[in-house]
Amino acid sequence: MLTNVMGKKNIISILFVYLMCCNLVVDAQIAKDAEASDYNKNNPIQEEWLQDAGFGIFMHWSMDSQLGTVISHTIVGSSEEYQERYYKELPKTFNPYKFNAKEMARLAKLSGAKYMVLTTKHHSGFCMWDTKTTDFDIMNTPYKKDIVKEYVDACRELGLKVGFYYSPEDWLFVKNKGALIKRRDRATIAKPFRKEYDKFLQDQLRELLTNYGKIDIMFLDGGYWPPAKKICWELQPDILITRGALNSPEQTVADVAQDDAWEACITMNNQWAYKPTNKKIKHGTRLIEILIETRCKGGALVLNVGPKPNGELDIVEEENLREVAAWNFVNQEALYNVRPWIIAKEGNIWLSKAKNQNTVYAYITKTDWERGDRKNFILKSVRTTANTKISVLGQNDLVCEYQSVIPTSKFKQTDNGLEMSIVRAQRIYNANDWDNPIVVKLENVETAMKPVVPVTIDPIRISPSRIEMSGKLDEVDSSEDLKVGFLYREYGGFHESIYSDKWEITKLKKYKTGDNFQASLKKLKADKDYQIRAVVEQNGVLIPGKIIKCRKLKKKAH
Repeated sequence: MLTNVMGKKNIISILFVYLMCCNLVVDAQIAKDAEASDYNKNNPIQEEWLQDAGFGIFMHWSMDSQLGTVISHTIVGSSEEYQERYYKELPKTFNPYKFNAKEMARLAKLSGAKYMVLTTKHHSGFCMWDTKTTDFDIMNTPYKKDIVKEYVDACRELGLKVGFYYSPEDWLFVKNKGALIKRRDRATIAKPFRKEYDKFLQDQLRELLTNYGKIDIMFLDGGYWPPAKKICWELQPDILITRGALNSPEQTVADVAQDDAWEACITMNNQWAYKPTNKKIKHGTRLIEILIETRCKGGALVLNVGPKPNGELDIVEEENLREVAAWNFVNQEALYNVRPWIIAKEGNIWLSKAKNQNTVYAYITKTDWERGDRKNFILKSVRTTANTKISVLGQNDLVCEYQSVIPTSKFKQTDNGLEMSIVRAQRIYNANDWDNPIVVKLENVETAMKPVVPVTIDPIRISPSRIEMSGKLDEVDSSEDLKVGFLYREYGGFHESIYSDKWEITKLKKYKTGDNFQASLKKLKADKDYQIRAVVEQNGVLIPGKIIKCRKLKKKAH
């Protein structure tokens, strides 16, 4: 009996030790995960909210807006004398006395945005709130008021979700420690003072996440995310971290549609903060097209504005937001609660579907369309049913002001596809020159094809003027008659590519089942990078794959 009891005790002890070891292994893995830059503890409900909301307004703003320069980055590589004046003199003249948080939030809401994101602290270290962690803040300027509090209160009053941008990098902290301010190897800069640095950023985030109530969104920039994410989720478990946890392409949109939540952050200007000269403003129509593309690919767009140093919004940026507001006011049904359709685009028509419904939205872009004109369009990926209905968002299909046209929307299913006959009837501008996308709503429809997935294989730069391209197809039905080729264009640059969506296309060739396909680009500009993407023509529709950049050949050093 005693032996049996002792045997049971030993077994229990062994099991206890085993379970403790398992817990240690699990805890170690959790700690390891928490240190990973892609660690994500976002509440899935919050991520789905972002997919439903789809549109927000970003505000990049700091004391160096007074100069109209790039925010923070003039510090990197600057002289000691420049840094002294930057950190000591600029705060003395920063006075955004015309800032009206309610007016800014009101304009954002009118534009169709469901949330805002304010730059609370950029890499320079300047804090836009009343902080106890540093004197380099808004309270030590002539303004002497907590801008973050004004912003939070305005968002809540207008029913907008509250978002903070926060940079875990802090170049004043680094400077005060005698370290060199730089972007390369920045993860190793703080190693000698890592614990102190971590406490500093955690104290700042604790202020931001305890002094202003519930914060809905956090955009963490500049790398060094793990310790920042950790404190964010500890203090506010339901906070949605976008940059730092989700795919967040900057100055571009995702190549292809994605099921998971993602957010594109794009400037209206070609600079994040206020830029008084040498501007390259995206016009309103282009901004609407970018918003549509983002939504049809399953993402959310956070569109940036840069307030002037006195707190007002640049008039051109305000005017653009009002153009976006007019479009959204007409078409908001196709902005919120949509998901990717089986194909993102057919020609110049973008496509999305209503969440949990058999409704497709067709966004007709790039048309020279006079009000009262009837135009015909064909969709290959959509098939009608016995209950299909068609309408144009914003229109009643009964009246076209001052014209005898009957603007009834029509459709019919043919062997060639779903044929739509549409009249642009609603009068948006006085001069009838509204040339922004028209949205057609197709209810109770179904899919008409199973799209093939083209895969772009890394291109090879054979010579300065020649690129060899390769691609392949996934999920192919051998009975289909497919043609394949490539889209290509010069890479416009990090900020410039989004200004245009124009591509060149190679000659399409008949696809041989199971084989990779190739093509050559010749007589290219030797000093240019190029963007390449495989493409397949299926049922008359061009379906592009992901984009791969092919860089110019480096010159050999003599």
